[in-house]
Parts: sequence; structure tokens; C-alpha cells
Amino acid sequence: MTQQLDTLHPILGRVIENIEKVMIGKRDVATLSLVALLAEGHVLLEDVPGVGKTMMVRSLAKSVSADFKRIQFTPDLLPSDVTGVSIYNPKELHFEFRPGPIMGNIVLADEINRTSPKTQSALLEGMEESSVTVDGVTRHLPRPFFVMATQNPIEYEGTYPLPEAQLDRFLLKMKMGYPSVEEELEVLRKAEKAKPIQHLEAVITIEELVNLQDEVKEVYVDETIKEYIVDIVNRTRNHASIYLGSSPRGSIALMKASQAYALIHGRDFIIPDDVQYLAPYVLPHRMILRTEARFEGMTAENVVEKIIERTPIPVQRSLNR
Repeated sequence: MTQQLDTLHPILGRVIENIEKVMIGKRDVATLSLVALLAEGHVLLEDVPGVGKTMMVRSLAKSVSADFKRIQFTPDLLPSDVTGVSIYNPKELHFEFRPGPIMGNIVLADEINRTSPKTQSALLEGMEESSVTVDGVTRHLPRPFFVMATQNPIEYEGTYPLPEAQLDRFLLKMKMGYPSVEEELEVLRKAEKAKPIQHLEAVITIEELVNLQDEVKEVYVDETIKEYIVDIVNRTRNHASIYLGSSPRGSIALMKASQAYALIHGRDFIIPDDVQYLAPYVLPHRMILRTEARFEGMTAENVVEKIIERTPIPVQRSLNR
């Protein structure tokens, strides 16, 4: 369901083109990352090492001239290592706050499942509230603020899997996937003499990005589209293979993501195709399958796809207003 570049928003199209200079064959991942950034949400990338998760978020940060920070999560990482700490200055006779890496515009939370739940919570508080509390003082995070967290799905020893309630904080969950043979050959050609990321330049400013985030909120959502979103989410709560369906936060996330996706594609209104494309990235990590369904080899993504197939597509009453 990937759309052609000539249909994209002129400014946002430049961002995607810029990322593609580094990330070969990853337009869908670049677009979805931009969707989350514009919708002021966050992304969980789950994939094996070496497929470009770190490079993707660095390319995005460089493209929008954002302050990039990286947190390498380890078992001994403390909450203060994420949020920052107050240190006493003997010359000034008062405590000074030293901000942690969460105070950046775009934050890579690498291997988030390798640290303790207490440290995970420090990051998740910032994601949900756009602020952190240090020594009883609430400190607001900069705008834009975007977290891309990664986790390795094949290593479980010494990890702390995110509970479902915390997974719900991520707007989207997705995978990078391996490149095709042709794409991997192109990666080798580009990496032969230098890293492409070193020559990447910003194509928009932070101010333009913030304006686009505000513009997303003005994208029109027809009443029939809202009903369509609620219908899809409600079916996750009544499906025979699902133990726990998506919460209303899932409905809100699907609507906000669809608004951002519509803007990226040069529209000021949502169409059903936007919802259908994004639902498999927005809803599955907010659901819990029944044990028997997992034994039968079903996945949450499979269930969402079947729900979309069976949910009647609405006829919009006022698409062009």
C-alpha cells in the first residue's frame, strides 16, 4: 500500500527522500517513523541486530535538524541516568540540574528490554507526560520529543519484557526486515568508501517540524471515519481469538496516526485506506491473544488483518467538504 513520492507533501516528501539516501528500500519504515513523529507519538522497533534500526533514527534526526540523543539500556542503568540528576555546586551553594539524555528532541532507546522496570518507567513517564520528575521537580521535555525504542526479539535471557500496559504507550510497533538482494548490494556500494549518514544534511528546520505537528491536528476526520475506527477497535474486544482487545487509547492512536499519514500524502482529510494501512502497526501490540490461538500459530497481526477484511468500509458523507 506504499504510495508514490509524487503524491507526498512537498516538505515531508523531502524528508523521506533524504532518509532513503541512507536507508535503502526502507520507505515504509521511514514513512511510519515520520507518522509517529508528526503525531507526537513514539515507535517500538523490534528486530534482529544489524538491520539498520539505529541508522534509521539517526537519519530521521539529521533530516529534521533535531537534537539526537542515544540511551544504551543495560541491566545496571539507573532512572537518573535517563532523566538527569541534581548535583551540589559548592561554589554557588545550591544544587544544579544536569539533564539526562531524555532531554533531546529525538531519543534512541536502544534495547529497552535490557534494563530494569524501574528505569523503563522513567523513560515511559517522559513518553506519556512529555515531562520528567527529578527530586520532586517536574521538568518539561523539549518539543518535538520523539522516542524510538528498539528491542531484540531473539534474546530473552537477562531481559525485562515490557508489560502490555507499557507497550500501549507506543503509537506504532514495527519491524525493519531484511533487505532484498538488490537492496543489500546497493547498501554495500554506498558503504564501500564512507558511511552515507556522514554526508546527510537537514532538509527542514525544527520550527517547520513543530508547525507540521500542529497542522496534523487540523486534518479533517469525517464522522464515518471515526465510526470506522471505533468499529475496528471494538471488534478486537469481541474476537474469539483475543483475550484482551485494544483500549480506547488504541482508537485515539489510530486516528492521530491516520491524520499524520494523510498529511504526509498531501491531504487534509483521512480516507479509509489510511486506517487500513496503519491498523496493523497501531493495534496488535495493544492486544493479548488467547493461549489456544497462539498454539494454532496465530499472531495479533493476522487477527487485525482479518478484522479489517471483515469490517465494512464506510461511505464518507463529506470527504471534500
